Amino acid sequence: MLYNLLYQLSDQMPVLNLFRYITFRTGGAIITSLVLAFVLGPSLINWLRSKQSEGQPIREDGPESHLLTKKGTPTMGGLLLLLSTTIATLLWADLTNAYVWAVLLVTIGYGFLGFLDDYLKVSKKNTKGLPGKLKLLGQFSIAALAAWWISYNTADPLSTALAFPFFKNFLLDLGWFFVPFAMFVMVGASNSVNLTDGLDGLAIVPVMIAAASFALITYLIGNVQFAEYLQVHYVAGSGELTIFLGALVGAGLGFLWYNAPPAMVFMGDTGSLALGGALGAVSVVTKHELVLAIIGGLFVLETLSVIIQVGSFKLTGKRVFRMAPLHHHFEKKGWQEPTIVIRFWIIAVILALVGLATLKLR
Repeated sequence: MLYNLLYQLSDQMPVLNLFRYITFRTGGAIITSLVLAFVLGPSLINWLRSKQSEGQPIREDGPESHLLTKKGTPTMGGLLLLLSTTIATLLWADLTNAYVWAVLLVTIGYGFLGFLDDYLKVSKKNTKGLPGKLKLLGQFSIAALAAWWISYNTADPLSTALAFPFFKNFLLDLGWFFVPFAMFVMVGASNSVNLTDGLDGLAIVPVMIAAASFALITYLIGNVQFAEYLQVHYVAGSGELTIFLGALVGAGLGFLWYNAPPAMVFMGDTGSLALGGALGAVSVVTKHELVLAIIGGLFVLETLSVIIQVGSFKLTGKRVFRMAPLHHHFEKKGWQEPTIVIRFWIIAVILALVGLATLKLR
């Protein structure tokens, strides 16, 4: 919005050419979303608290300490993330870019599903929320539309292709299977972040780390000179997603101010489903779906712990972990919450560095 207006004026006012640079606009998006999060945060949290007399429902089968330390804390804080990120993106991004709208579709669409889930949990005062099958149907439907739109706006041979890290030129053409694959990536990333969101600050920092990593990737992938130098596949127009990811980082920093232990607000499914879906959509645009599994490896570990726990119990009647997802296992072992959170942050940083290394190791 702001960018498109200033771009038109830049021909008459050369000083405005600064707004043509992705790096400058990314900085603007970061600051804008951060300021919005700080400004809107107190009012939004007070409003959520007034509407949620008992806060987010706490699992009775979860760690016993949560019934004492987290009871009464409002949820749906993901609204703050969605508002800040969306407004900043609309202000600073090129709104004629198809990829921007694809990622916003997934982010807002998944955020809406998460909001319905959180609303049902709070209104019914239980942890069930939106039926799982209905939630998945909504996620896959939104992902299908976004995947088709991304493929439609991507030039051949990348439109239906899967790229592999460590290989320079090899592409696997998925053909008609590309859309189901992209759907799986977006839905899987969304639910993985959702499973990770169980402790104060645990999910938002790894999301910011992944977003910052992909901001670098989108900037390089969307620049033909950098893409040729790194011998990665150039995706025209993908650089514009750097602005969206910058806005996400800024909003995340602002949200962390209120989500730091002890949390004043939880992001809820409103935030976790949206953030995970956004990362998945960006990875599909940049052809870095497999790299997302490395950079977002912490989310993968959390998801695998649930799959292993459920599978083991059904097959053998025994549990591998004291409790799943993985962060609850360490709680049950006696680790303090800040210890778990910070150590998981460290793991997220290490995995992000490994993922970024794939840009050059080809």
